[in-house]
Amino acid sequence: MAAMSSAADGLLAMAEEAERRRDLGAAARCLEAALAPPPPAAAASAVAAPLLPLAEARARLRLAALLLRSRSGGLAAAKSHLERALLLLSPLPSAPPRLKLLAHSLLATAYGVLGAVPSQKNVLRRGLGLLASASASGLLARGPALLWTCNFQTQLASALAVDGDAASALSTLSAGASAAAELGSPQLELFFAATGLHVHLLCWEDNAAVEAAVTRASGLWEALPADQKEQWTGLFFYTELLQTFYLLRTCDYKAASQHVERLDTAAKDEMQKGQRVQELAAELGTVERTLAQPGLKERERSALTHKQRQLKYQLQTLCGYDKLNDVLDYGDKLLLAPPPMHGEWLPRAAVFVLVDLMVVMVSRPKGIFKECGKRIHSGLELIRGELSKLGIVDGVTEANLEHSTIWTAGLYLMLLLQFLENKVAVELTRSEFVEAQEALAQMINWFTRFPTILRGCENTIEMLRGQYAHSVGCFDEAAFHFLEAARLTDSRSMQSMCQVYASVSYICMGDAESTSQALELVGPAYRTMDSFVGVREKTCIIFVYGLLLMRQQNPQEARLRLAGGLRIAHQQLGNIQLVSQYLTILGTLALQLHDCGQAREILKSSLTLAKTLYDIPTQIWILSVFTELYRELKERENEMENSEYERKKEDDLQRRLSEAHSSPFHQELLRLTHEAPFQVEKTRIQVQQLHNFSREQQGMPGPTTAKADLDIPESVGLYAAQPSSVKRLIEPSSVRRSSRRRLS
Repeated sequence: MAAMSSAADGLLAMAEEAERRRDLGAAARCLEAALAPPPPAAAASAVAAPLLPLAEARARLRLAALLLRSRSGGLAAAKSHLERALLLLSPLPSAPPRLKLLAHSLLATAYGVLGAVPSQKNVLRRGLGLLASASASGLLARGPALLWTCNFQTQLASALAVDGDAASALSTLSAGASAAAELGSPQLELFFAATGLHVHLLCWEDNAAVEAAVTRASGLWEALPADQKEQWTGLFFYTELLQTFYLLRTCDYKAASQHVERLDTAAKDEMQKGQRVQELAAELGTVERTLAQPGLKERERSALTHKQRQLKYQLQTLCGYDKLNDVLDYGDKLLLAPPPMHGEWLPRAAVFVLVDLMVVMVSRPKGIFKECGKRIHSGLELIRGELSKLGIVDGVTEANLEHSTIWTAGLYLMLLLQFLENKVAVELTRSEFVEAQEALAQMINWFTRFPTILRGCENTIEMLRGQYAHSVGCFDEAAFHFLEAARLTDSRSMQSMCQVYASVSYICMGDAESTSQALELVGPAYRTMDSFVGVREKTCIIFVYGLLLMRQQNPQEARLRLAGGLRIAHQQLGNIQLVSQYLTILGTLALQLHDCGQAREILKSSLTLAKTLYDIPTQIWILSVFTELYRELKERENEMENSEYERKKEDDLQRRLSEAHSSPFHQELLRLTHEAPFQVEKTRIQVQQLHNFSREQQGMPGPTTAKADLDIPESVGLYAAQPSSVKRLIEPSSVRRSSRRRLS
């Protein structure tokens, strides 16, 4: 019996040594061996002795923590070990309360990752009850008790948010924030404030409440001492990104750009620091492996030990953490909170990808396409690398995924489609139709392979099909896809924007019936445009309403409405393509009202912006109005020169359109069907039956106690630029001529 007990103790010691070396696989194997039942022969001879209950519980907790950390298909085993550990600990009066609390917390994490939200909430409430009992009996000191309160309240709030109960999640976070305040921890107070803001952004029911949450998170961050700001990098990224989401949704692009600049600078610094940490950690690992070798001379051992201390000190100083394990986790996580929480929102690489995406989001409306292209390329490369690590390569579909990888895979796939969506938008603006086709075809391919995970992207893909169809002059198909996109979403904002886009396509058809259909779509949106958060929807609705007023031969009213819309778009939205098109219509109206001086100045500004964007259709539109202006002014030389320039631009556009029409993707993207291309609907049904995903599993919480679900608010990532084919809109005949030319 003593021999077997000694063997188990030896395996536990070996596991501890393997953990110290960060050889997690070896540590798990040692723990599994220590917990394995003795062979029959040993049991029959009564030599075997199982681990004592407390030692077994500790070993199971350690093994479960390793399995949860590795996420390598061992989630079910981790859950079983934790359930067994709780059974062992519950009747043991000698078991430390901290151990029982840790078992509840880890088991809740396992349930959350497996999507068992009801079980997760139940074990967390039991943990809170145990915590209250241990605190009341004096078994747990005040400080640790408050920390554990923060931990359980955070986990419970995350589970409630995933379950769609935002009100209860906010109430739970408030309780956690009170414990953080009582503890006197500024970091934890900020953590709860930021998490509360995250929940508010997810539900967004009260503008004032959301604004108050933003103000509180911002104020708490500013109040942190400088040394703590440097230490809690994860909190910086979390709060800054959440505030950026808020500002983008409220269309405050100027303020959002300032936050994005800070994020971008911090991300570059953090990546450099992370590289240095990895180098030092690798060097430390080499030193420790050498120290573990037998037969080292005393002088050599002394030198290596000194080097080991130096490296540990350098690592701890560089990262600002006290515990070496936290330092060695640095390359994987951006921690948000102190132990026992150690929460993270997103994996470290995903945060850096998200910063790249935010740079694209604030640069694209300004026409900074070179930077957009660079960030889209780097973001896609990083995402594909992370997907490859998860085994997602060519040919892999949803059906091939292990449950342990679904959440992380879903995160990177959603980010991937956000980047591709922005690439489509950039290429359509630049009239690079073939490039846009290829990016949109990639989106459809990913959606076909992962339809359940990417279920929320279907309406965006349909909307982009409409944008593509409109850009190549196929207005009937465009209107269909826009209305189909509106049907596929519950978002009022998205529905409104798709109806606006469809209205423009109907106007471009040029006949009375299509104009009537456009009015039917825009009229209700115009009456409710002030009810949306921000001004994005309002500026686009006013734009289309102004076009309709022009069609109805009401130029004075159109001019008044469009001038107001332009002012809002210029001051708040910062979308220079929309500003360019507003100016073009206002210049056309000025010409129609025989204000040639103002028309000339307005059109010059509009043409400058359109050239900045490489927006060829809008340039042609402006040039055609310039031709009419010169004819009105009897400036024959300018008229001839301008007409020649317009013809060259039209030839360039026609060449690009011909290339797009000859592409194999063209007809698939235009196809009028209520199924997405390539039988996506059929694929989705098959995959759903295989995985039996629930809505809750789609929003699966992340790997730790912090909120880890990514939800970029609805105004981020939507293609806000107006279609650029609205040319010669006053006379129906000229619209029809334009349509025929572009469809030829």
